[in-house]
Amino acid sequence: MRRGREVTLRDVAELAGVSSRTVSNVVNGYANVTERTRLRVQQAVEQLGYTPNVLARNLARGRSGQIAVVVPYLDTPYFSELLQGIIRAARVQGYNVLIDQTDGDREHERMLINHGSSRLLFDGVIFSPLGLSQEALADRDPGLPLVILGERVSDGTFDHVGIDDVTASRQATEHLLDLGRTRLAAIGDQPYETGEAAQLRTRGFREAHERRGLPVHEDLIIGTPRFNRVDGAGAMAHLLDRDHPPDAVFCYSDLVALGAIHTLVSRGLRVPEDVAVIGYDDIEDGRYSNPTVTTICPDKEMIATTAVERLLLRIGSATPPPGLELRAPHRLIVRESTAGRASTMIG
Repeated sequence: MRRGREVTLRDVAELAGVSSRTVSNVVNGYANVTERTRLRVQQAVEQLGYTPNVLARNLARGRSGQIAVVVPYLDTPYFSELLQGIIRAARVQGYNVLIDQTDGDREHERMLINHGSSRLLFDGVIFSPLGLSQEALADRDPGLPLVILGERVSDGTFDHVGIDDVTASRQATEHLLDLGRTRLAAIGDQPYETGEAAQLRTRGFREAHERRGLPVHEDLIIGTPRFNRVDGAGAMAHLLDRDHPPDAVFCYSDLVALGAIHTLVSRGLRVPEDVAVIGYDDIEDGRYSNPTVTTICPDKEMIATTAVERLLLRIGSATPPPGLELRAPHRLIVRESTAGRASTMIG
């Protein structure tokens, strides 16, 4: 191995007795090289310790070797756990990951999908929008490879990866009804243009009641600006201050559930004996809280892997494939916040 300077492609070519173009063809895996020549080049590469300049190679192809992942909040455990899966999946494919937090800012989100790739900062985006409506999402750079997470349905030009929120929310609500609870509350509704996730969960909550022929207690459906502990705690306090508080609560995230449980316990109520609580997302915090949180568990690993696979397919395709609606599985995990300690089933 040569010392004192970086080994170049020309050094490999001289040692192997071939042209620099031939070395490039071998390094890049092109087929138009004889097996004998390929072996000679590979031996020279190993002997000299040559490492291809991946950045230069990508730039020559018009690529950066990086993908962007854009989420509303990094302090939300669901997104941080999902990001870990995306980073692992991208690394296996030789890609680095750039991460951006939008805080749901509409103009920042718009900028990222209209101009963010213009300087080769990244080759494509895995995007969980919060501030942009479906219409605004359609008005983007058509040349940007894009995979959407969350609840924005594909317009046929990008892929959408998520779970069936309506079915999952209906199952969560049915679980509470199966326990014999009769006054069910829902915490997390967001009845405005960009609140699709919350709206789908409210829809599932309603469907569960309709299937049982039961009325929905409209005054027990509480909106929150975010799916976090603070809003969950405040909404639960609001519910408990009513003349007829709920005996069960469907929370639209595990963080909301943790906030709700905090308020219940601080008011001297027992979970689940007095009020059963179910969350959504299966974050790690919910597995170690007291009580542990019953939850809807999306397959985050599959969401991450599928999103990366579809994005890289789009990046590598001369003609972009049609957009797909891709559903990852989910399951209900029953824990102490609905089943109690004696009969808890840990998923």
